[in-house]
This record gives sequence, structure tokens and C-alpha cells, in this order.
Amino acid sequence: QVQLVESGGGLVQPGGSLRLSCAASRIIGVINAMGWYRQAPGKGRELVAVITSGGTTNYADSAKGRFSISGDNAKNTVNLQMNSLKPEDTAVYYCNVHGSRWDGALRRENFEVWGQGTLVTVSS
Repeated sequence: QVQLVESGGGLVQPGGSLRLSCAASRIIGVINAMGWYRQAPGKGRELVAVITSGGTTNYADSAKGRFSISGDNAKNTVNLQMNSLKPEDTAVYYCNVHGSRWDGALRRENFEVWGQGTLVTVSS
């Protein structure tokens, strides 16, 4: 079972920066994409940014120009650099992994794993 360990959340003032990190272990198969989602109080979970194993990135409109996602395929890690943080960025941030594995008959099975979440609070 894939395990995800997240780190880097905390309290920051508006305009400040934080860097979130996520490391995946116990991987059976391959990772196709890693990303970050967030859930603010009273709201649904939404995509923040994702990066594929090939390096293609996708950002939510709210993250464009302020956040930067990067990954290391060899280490199975993904980072999210968040700059110019705003109070509306306050949320629990979740690491997400999409991957594939094959059984003994070489049938492909896709899997998705979520981290436990790390709280980011932007407040003065």
C-alpha cells in the first residue's frame, strides 16, 4: 500500500511563502502523476496543482503565477512552493498520487492515494 508523508504546513502572514512536500513510499507499480488539492472550511476539495511523470503541470486559476509545483521521479516526491499567500488560501492541503500497477496476468489497474493532509493558515 502506497504511503504518503506530507510536511510543510503552518501559519504564515498574508504575502508570505510556504513550501509543502510530499514523499511517496511502498510503491508497487508506477506513479503517473502527483499533485496537491485543498479543502477550505465549509467547501469541497479542489485541485491546486498537478505534475505528471513527464513533467507536464496544471494549475488552478487561483494558483497560477503564485504557486509552483515540482517533482522528482527518482525520489517519488512532489513539492508545492506557495508565494504571495492570501487568507483565502487557508485550507487543509492534501497530497494526491495517481498510479498504475499490473497483476500476474499483466492486467493494468489504476490506483489513487491521498495523504493525511497538512493545514495551511494564512492570517495576520
